[in-house]
Amino acid sequence: MSRTSLPQGVKLIQLPHNVDERGHLSYGEGKKDIPFEIRRIFWISGVPADKTRGGHAHWTCDEVVFPVAGSFEIEVDDGDVSTTVLMNDSRTGILIPAGIWCELRHFEPGTVCVVAASQAYDATGYVHERSAWLRMRRALHNNNV
Repeated sequence: MSRTSLPQGVKLIQLPHNVDERGHLSYGEGKKDIPFEIRRIFWISGVPADKTRGGHAHWTCDEVVFPVAGSFEIEVDDGDVSTTVLMNDSRTGILIPAGIWCELRHFEPGTVCVVAASQAYDATGYVHERSAWLRMRRALHNNNV
């Protein structure tokens, strides 16, 4: 897991886990290990090596992304700080707060990632064009100064 300077509100979340002769068991609870009530869970698998996932921001939904098998890179950007984090430890997720741009790429074959979300799916809560997201993010920031 690469640890670098992360955008505002983004953080790595280490889940509790147990290891014995039967293998590894990781677990997490909403509002305890994951900092919100989980309203939706989904997983991504079978991503070809040259394809990306994400490529958007949510305006009101928080997410935590876990690499349960394999690895991928995730770019997170708050409009001022952008960094790429290698996700390769199934016990560690990355919190993506509302308003943060994210893009997942460089999926290792066989990778599966699981996402816990704070809201049910709502297509109107996404912004898919990075330039529009950046304009809106900067406008919000300027109004709050």
